[in-house]
Amino acid sequence: MATAQMAHSQAIPNVKNIIAVASGKGGVGKSTTSVNLALALAIEGARVGILDADIYGPSQPQMLGVGQRRPDVVGEQGKQQMLPIVAYGIQSISMGYLVTEDTPMLWRGPMATGALQQLLMQTRWDDLDYLIIDMPPGTGDIQITLAQKVPVTGAVIVTTPQDIALLDAKKAIEMFNKVSVPVLGVIENMAIHVCSNCGHEEHIFGEGGGERIARSYQSELLGALPLDLSIRMGTDEGKPSVAADPESVISQKYRSIARKLIEKVQQNTQSMPNIEISDD
Repeated sequence: MATAQMAHSQAIPNVKNIIAVASGKGGVGKSTTSVNLALALAIEGARVGILDADIYGPSQPQMLGVGQRRPDVVGEQGKQQMLPIVAYGIQSISMGYLVTEDTPMLWRGPMATGALQQLLMQTRWDDLDYLIIDMPPGTGDIQITLAQKVPVTGAVIVTTPQDIALLDAKKAIEMFNKVSVPVLGVIENMAIHVCSNCGHEEHIFGEGGGERIARSYQSELLGALPLDLSIRMGTDEGKPSVAADPESVISQKYRSIARKLIEKVQQNTQSMPNIEISDD
């Protein structure tokens, strides 16, 4: 599998690092985490883009407050490219920019993977340090196509603490291991709820699940995020937490995760072997 990935992967022009943000199941807050992580990386000084790879259920246009805008197209016939739409300082592309909100994608697997390849290779990114790819849930065609077609720097797994979510998160980690994509870390979402009336803290979905799964796979818990109404409201209104209030407690948690991710990427890059060619 690793050989096939090396043989067929193609670098995306003007993109230094590709980070897949994935989950084994839906409903764990992966897209919300993706957009806030992208914004946090940008605040830390990086040039960032986000690609919404959830072909069937794209959510980034609404989360970024872009709405029904369409990307501009440049280039001559046969070599045309889409210009990413910029919101809050990050570049973005999504199937949601190309169809209406009410249009269902009644596509079989090959059509969905073809759409992903078009988004990947026909977008003219502008000098990105990080391209965050908001993956669809699961371990299907889209995930395999991504791993085979482009050199993914690493994956970040989003989970919630309850056992059923952790079971699916393990499958996601195993999938990336099989296609030779390093798992850079785990983010535990909805880790704790703080009562808005009395301040009581409660682990509604269980405690410590993200750390346990990271440890069992020799990975790292990049951070834990609370179950907080403002996070949901912000993305629904097109004002993600990090963009709405970069200095808030919640935004600081996302920024801490971003800094740890930057360190992990740098460590992985430095640990890659240098290949020397000689006449001997």
